[in-house]
Amino acid sequence: MSKDLPKFFHLHLISDATGETLGAMVKAAIVQYAQIRSIEHVHSLVRNKRQMNRVLQEIETAPGIVLYTIVNPGLAALLEDHCKSLNVPCIPVLASIMKVFESYLGAPATPTVGGQHVLDAEYFRRIDALNFTMAHDDGRLPEDLNDAHIVIVGISRTSKTPTSIYLAQRGFKTTNVPLIPSLPLPPQLEKASGVFVVGLIASADRIAQVRRNRALALADRELSEYVDRGLIEDELTFTRRLCSRNGWPVIDVTRRSVEETAAAILKQYHNQPARAAATEG
Repeated sequence: MSKDLPKFFHLHLISDATGETLGAMVKAAIVQYAQIRSIEHVHSLVRNKRQMNRVLQEIETAPGIVLYTIVNPGLAALLEDHCKSLNVPCIPVLASIMKVFESYLGAPATPTVGGQHVLDAEYFRRIDALNFTMAHDDGRLPEDLNDAHIVIVGISRTSKTPTSIYLAQRGFKTTNVPLIPSLPLPPQLEKASGVFVVGLIASADRIAQVRRNRALALADRELSEYVDRGLIEDELTFTRRLCSRNGWPVIDVTRRSVEETAAAILKQYHNQPARAAATEG
């Protein structure tokens, strides 16, 4: 007889920096256990013994899986020993990766507290992209469309804005344009040349459902046409024809998360060597 699964578990994420690296890695793991609720305890900027002792008390109060990125060997040993005494797993998540680097490069790493978050050119590139994307959301195109790396087009409720923001966090200046068959395209988009444009579509059923949910906040509007499945099909046909006419790739987001949509967009983007090279530069 199989053991009953727990309803929840405690997860302690301990870092001497912001904890973003741990958060990203854990997110990929816990989705594989969606049936069990994780209670996350995030302990960031743990850099001295006093701070670590507070963390150890919390682990003792709520035992669970412990993952950490701690450079200081003394603090790491303190954490490891305490977890061993509590009989809870304690994993230095970057250790195996660093061993591969050391073995391949033939040299040990130089420990740097919070080194993965150094404010380098890449960091400022992401901030610049995010500012650009927020300023050019929902049809607010820049005068020179070539200022954008990626332009997303699509009808209402195809996840244009969240996908744009996610791409911006990856360092890509992204703008998006809502498509309405009865309205002309913005002049910049009509004249677009050498700009990477991608169209998003979804099933009419999904869009209708999302629009109906959205309608709860728009009760003062006449929404029968907005959620009409037949009219949504017409909007999707318009999108496909527009993209086909302009040679823009189309991505169906029906069964994709925002992250998966962004990955599909970037795959198409990097198939454009000249544009990809320009971004890297």
